[in-house]
Amino acid sequence: MDSLKEDLKKQIIEQLNLEDLTVADIADDALLFNDQGLGLDSIDALELIVLLEKYHGIQLTNPEEGKEAFKSIDTMAAYINKRKAA
Repeated sequence: MDSLKEDLKKQIIEQLNLEDLTVADIADDALLFNDQGLGLDSIDALELIVLLEKYHGIQLTNPEEGKEAFKSIDTMAAYINKRKAA
């Protein structure tokens, strides 16, 4: 799962054009949509949906699932593993 988390960080940096960040700058448990975390916004949420489909073949159609899945790198990795196991 650690390699998945590292891949997610790289994908987020690339997909959201966060060139000023490195993988090491993003904590696994940092809140993605919080000013103390990455401070992402609703446009970024749409980009994360695209990222899930592009890199992981997962279509997110339930907004409530998205809210839970996109809390942090930890929750995104858990969501991906859960969906791939189903």
